[in-house]
Amino acid sequence: MKQDAFDRRRFLAAALLAGAPLPVLEPRPAQGRALAGSKVVVVGAGIAGLAAARALADRGAAVTVLEARARIGGRVFTDRSLGVPFEVGAGWIHGPSPDNPVRKLADAIGARRFVTADDSLAVFDAAGRRLAPDRVDAIDARWQRLLEQVDDALETGDPRSLRAAIAAVDPDAPKDPGVLWALSAYTEFDSGAPIEDLSATLHDEDAAFDGADVVLPGGYDRILGPLADGLDVRLATPVTGIAISGDGARVRTAAGEVAADAVVCSLPLGVLKAGSIAFQPALPRGHRDAIRAIGFGSVTKIAFAFDAPFWDLETQYFGIMTAPKGRWNYWLNYRTFSDANVLLGVSVGAHAPAADRMSDAAMADDALAVLRQAWGSAVGRPRRTLTTHWSTDPHALGAYSYPRPGNRVSDFERLGEPVGGRLFFCGEHTLFDHHATVHGALLSGERAARQVLEELG
Repeated sequence: MKQDAFDRRRFLAAALLAGAPLPVLEPRPAQGRALAGSKVVVVGAGIAGLAAARALADRGAAVTVLEARARIGGRVFTDRSLGVPFEVGAGWIHGPSPDNPVRKLADAIGARRFVTADDSLAVFDAAGRRLAPDRVDAIDARWQRLLEQVDDALETGDPRSLRAAIAAVDPDAPKDPGVLWALSAYTEFDSGAPIEDLSATLHDEDAAFDGADVVLPGGYDRILGPLADGLDVRLATPVTGIAISGDGARVRTAAGEVAADAVVCSLPLGVLKAGSIAFQPALPRGHRDAIRAIGFGSVTKIAFAFDAPFWDLETQYFGIMTAPKGRWNYWLNYRTFSDANVLLGVSVGAHAPAADRMSDAAMADDALAVLRQAWGSAVGRPRRTLTTHWSTDPHALGAYSYPRPGNRVSDFERLGEPVGGRLFFCGEHTLFDHHATVHGALLSGERAARQVLEELG
C-alpha cells in the first residue's frame, strides 16, 4: 500500500484555518490582558474547550471550565493499565508538520513521535490466506482510482451517498472483496461512517497538514498538560442549561448556576444531537438544522495483550477481510513501537455502533474470531483486554463528525458561528476543513477564543 493510502486527508494539499490562529502556548504581548475583568465559562474540557480556555485565560479572562466527566481530555483519553498506552480515543497526530498545533503541543513536552508506516501491511482474505504483496498493491490502486473516478463524475451538491456514487461509476467494485475491504478499512475508518451514509461529494473535500501520521508512544494524553495548566477546571460537573441575554450568560449545573459574560460550548455533536442541554433562548434555526443534519459516527477499538506473539513482529498493520463490512478489519501491531505483545483492532462503519452495544466479553469473542480467521489455533486467550464504546458513552455519543449525503460545508461552518454575542461554539464538528481530527478541535477552540476577544476585548 502506498504511504498516502491511509493518510487521513490524502487528496488535498495542506491548508490552515483562515485567519492566523491564536498561539497555543504563549499569549501575544499586545493582547496579554485584553480580556481582564471578563468572566467566561467554557463547557467541556476536551481539546477544543481546553484550547479556548487556555487562549482566553492567557488574555486575562477569568475562565471557569465545567466538565461532566471526572477527568479532562474528552475524546483524548489514554489507558495505561496494559502497561503501555492504549488510546481509548484519539490515537494519531495526522499530518505532523511544524504548522500542526498538536505537533506543537507534543514538541512542547518533548513527546517522542513514532511514524506509522502505512505500507507495512499484511492483508488476509476471508479464508485466512495472506495476500501476495502485488495483490495488495492492486487493491490499493483500484481503491484510489475508484475514489478519483467518483470525484471526476460528481457535480457539486450531488446528494448521493459514496456507496451509490461508486455503484454508478463501477458497479462491480463493491463485489470485489478486496476493494470492499479497502473502502471500509481506509475510507470508513477515516470518516467514522459507513459508505452508505457518507456524502459522495464531501467525504474527501477537507484539508490536511503535511507529513506521515504518527503515534505518541508515551501516551496522547500528555499533550493536555500545556493546555490545562493553571486553569480552573471543575470536574464531575455536568451542564444542563445555558441561557444568554444582552448583558451576559448563565450556565446551569446540579450545583447551581454560574454567571459569566460569555459561554464557550465545546460539547460533542452527539451530545448536542441528544438535546440534553437546554438553550435559552433556543438556538437559531440554522444551528438546529445543522446539528440534525451532520453525521456523527463511531470507531470502536479493542486491545488484546497476549503472553506471546503469534504474528509477524515487523509488520505494523494487519488487514482482514471480514463480514459484515467493518468488523475488526484493521489491526495495529504494538511490537513495532514497544515491547508489548498487544494487537489493537478497530471496527468501523455500520459495525462500530453494533460493537459498541456489545458487552466487553461479547466484543472480545467477536474480535478473537476474526484473529483466528487469519491465524487459526495459534490465537490463544488474551491476558488482558480493553475496549471502547464511544457511541454509547453519554458524554460523547459518538467518535467524530462526518458529512452525510446532502450536507454542505456551510452546515459545519454554521455551528462555529456565535449566537447573540454571548454564546460561542467549538469542537471538531464546527470546522469542516479539519473536522474529525484533534488538530481541528484545537483550532476551533482557538477560533472561539478569537471570537470572544472580538466581542469582549
